[in-house]
Amino acid sequence: MARYIYSLICTLSLLSLINQSGLRMASARILSSSDDALEWAQKDNRRFLHAVYRVGDLDRTIKFYTENFGMQLLRKKDFPELKLTNAVLGYGPEDSHFVADVTYYYGIDKYDIGTYFSHFGIATQDAYKVAEKVRESGGVITREVGTMGGGQQIFGFVLDPNGYSFELLQRGPTPEPLCQVCYQVTDINLSIKFYEKALGMKVLQSYDSPQQGFAIAMMGYGEDQTQTTVIELRYDYNATGYTKGNAYEELVISTDDAFKSAEAVKLVIQELGGQIISAPLPGSNIKMVVFVDPDGFKTVLMDNKDFLEELKRKQ
Repeated sequence: MARYIYSLICTLSLLSLINQSGLRMASARILSSSDDALEWAQKDNRRFLHAVYRVGDLDRTIKFYTENFGMQLLRKKDFPELKLTNAVLGYGPEDSHFVADVTYYYGIDKYDIGTYFSHFGIATQDAYKVAEKVRESGGVITREVGTMGGGQQIFGFVLDPNGYSFELLQRGPTPEPLCQVCYQVTDINLSIKFYEKALGMKVLQSYDSPQQGFAIAMMGYGEDQTQTTVIELRYDYNATGYTKGNAYEELVISTDDAFKSAEAVKLVIQELGGQIISAPLPGSNIKMVVFVDPDGFKTVLMDNKDFLEELKRKQ
């Protein structure tokens, strides 16, 4: 009997060791998978594709962007069954340039832009000339072009016919004149961490001045913010709250693998906040992950091959 009990104890001890080893191996696999997903976000081949937003007067918007900002109308299509008309404008082909993707919904001539979304940025070699064109066309200039506080950067702000704010940044030649999307955020350090880990972006420039009451971080995929498109994250120390609005919709960014990207986004959202709206589906024509950051800004990570194939069909 004693021998039987001793044998049973040995067997149970061995099973316990095997079970613990299996758990350690499973945990290691999970950790390894998580590390792989987060590493993927850092090495993925990503590019800003579209800024998507609603407008109340599409024809006037097209005229304003082409005549004052020098954009090209890349495509325009009416969808009567959906009661909307869509247009894409930019400074070059969609397969190589960041573009404005604007939609007019039948019967809606005005939207609330809110205060969370701040502005777009346009790089130009002559900000004064662009501002003057806007003035002559009856547009609104909210800040005259010039420098600030003894700085060297020449810039100004204008409004498009829908009330969207555009910063005119005077720079040398750049491959991405539509160069900036600016968000107001409630915790800039949290937002920086989110865009670094979930979207693989780098901080290209940052500035923090409690005395002036604001902090900013320029984030993107290039090495030089004057040669690429960036997200400007801005935190105002004295802000008491922001309104979301219903005009600006989302930012679309390419990815070489929507499934891996979705896994990375899921892990970061678990850590920092936000929400996945939809995950990529195997076999779908366009694989993408749609999610919002901790402040509610929507991003779409779209499979690059699917995007290019869809672009060919549209053209």
